[in-house]
Amino acid sequence: MTDASEISLPSFDLTGKVALVTGATSGLGRRFALVLAKAGASVAVTGRRVDRLDGLKAEIEAMGGKALAVALDVTDHASITACAAAVKEGLGSVDILVNNAGMNVEAMAHEVTPEGYDTMFDTNVRGAFFMAQAIGTQMIVRNQGGRIINIASIGAFTQLPGLVIYTMTKAAIAMMTKSLAKEWARKQINVNAICPGFIETELNSEWFHSEGGARQIKTFPRRRLGSESDLDGILLLLASDHSRFITGSLFTADDGQSL
Repeated sequence: MTDASEISLPSFDLTGKVALVTGATSGLGRRFALVLAKAGASVAVTGRRVDRLDGLKAEIEAMGGKALAVALDVTDHASITACAAAVKEGLGSVDILVNNAGMNVEAMAHEVTPEGYDTMFDTNVRGAFFMAQAIGTQMIVRNQGGRIINIASIGAFTQLPGLVIYTMTKAAIAMMTKSLAKEWARKQINVNAICPGFIETELNSEWFHSEGGARQIKTFPRRRLGSESDLDGILLLLASDHSRFITGSLFTADDGQSL
């Protein structure tokens, strides 16, 4: 029986941890980097738009955090390898990887081109896998475990109109999450995925403020979009030691949109 004196409320303090966020130049990735830094982690912010990375690094440092900006193109394996090495040299071995980089090309199935197909799979699946491999290898060598948080979507398990290839890539991320979690379980590497619903970001704001976007929002059970801050809690849980008993899980955060 648990004694009341043994109960302490969870703390999501990440002081002393090193986090790497891919696709940190905008949207959810930028928010993830700021939240992890606010929780005390040293954060490597990565992406292709270096000017934005430098601005985010300065913002983190202005609030008293520590950050490193590293250029990264997840479609280029050499870039992934170089990024992993640069972060290890600049901040130390990575404790927390947020595999966020991704993209989408909206098209009906009969409109999808081979080039568009390859671009989405190279970014959303191939890039995420080899990023996990690079950082997972660091974690295995260090032998202290770690956390890998893949950013999937409700599209991993429900159909989204006009997003057939996108949903295929996110379904692949869901199975990758479970497979890596099983393979690396004895290495104390916890691998989980967040599956967000529709959240307003810089990339989709224009659409959701159009007539078509407004009609789409009316189809949601609560007639609203999520905000980037709605994922803060689940991110911190999965990044912290309080997720020690959670691996191979897919966490839906969609305000009921997939019901």
